[in-house]
Amino acid sequence: MPIRRPLLTEQDFQEALDHQYRIRVFQDDHLVDSGGVIIRFDDLTVILQSSVSELAYHSRKDCQFFEIRK
Repeated sequence: MPIRRPLLTEQDFQEALDHQYRIRVFQDDHLVDSGGVIIRFDDLTVILQSSVSELAYHSRKDCQFFEIRK
């Protein structure tokens, strides 16, 4: 069973970025993105990349982020 850990702090996001953990994103209790890796984040936005040309921009205020590790 995969480990699911919420990303809450700057250190959590940095660790997920450094280790390229897969991320699930929920907004309003709905899964809106899954399987991308963090390529950049700041205080307002997290940018995930799922494939070579697919980028997704998510608001840190409006979304919940979880790392997925097997």
